[in-house]
Amino acid sequence: MMNAMLVAAAAPLAASSSVSLAALVSACTVDTGGVIGAVTDWLVSVMSVMGGVGTGIAVFLENLFPPIPSEVILPLAGFTAAQGHMTLLEAIVGATFGSVVGALALYGVAYAIGADRIRRLFDRMPLTDASDIDKANAWFARYGSLAVLVGRVIPIVRSLISIPAGLAKTNLVGFALLTTLGSAVWNTILVMAGYLLGAQWCGILGFLDRFQLVAAGVIVLLCAWYVVAKVRSARRASLS
Repeated sequence: MMNAMLVAAAAPLAASSSVSLAALVSACTVDTGGVIGAVTDWLVSVMSVMGGVGTGIAVFLENLFPPIPSEVILPLAGFTAAQGHMTLLEAIVGATFGSVVGALALYGVAYAIGADRIRRLFDRMPLTDASDIDKANAWFARYGSLAVLVGRVIPIVRSLISIPAGLAKTNLVGFALLTTLGSAVWNTILVMAGYLLGAQWCGILGFLDRFQLVAAGVIVLLCAWYVVAKVRSARRASLS
């Protein structure tokens, strides 16, 4: 049903283009299935009809909900620009604006929750304690600027990095500037790829999928290391 909606929404564009945007989506092996696939299809239709504004909306939602794949949305924005339905600058600016607004929304939620509430939560949870939050805030105070900048070009991390920044109450202006810079780099690369590759844009998805798997693997390993370290620490404490 979502595919039918996508075709209907993209019809005005397809009429003046030799290549159907909806056909390109279905031709690429990017099917995430279920709700995520349906939401991605809907976002693509919004972007194709609304141009730069639609691109901003799609990227904003992708930032709030990391399972929505930016590696699909951003190259398609570039392809849409190549078809003349919006300019390349509109695609990049719209995507970057959506990224920054999405990051600020997550930052604001984390800021409102505050580190004190998270400390209390960690004190109640197994294998965690309040000192973990203090250590994380101390680390972020020292390396937070670099983490925000680099994190914006790493899948999964690019959305999540806003949360520790908000908890640590990172300077808002600095956070916004670094987020804008990092997002502009990431968005420009993927939008330009879609713009230059045209109908072959999905050829880059294999590389991006591997990049995302590596990022996810590193996160899983870090979580496993944290759990093992906490278990060992608890055992030593019980024996002493």
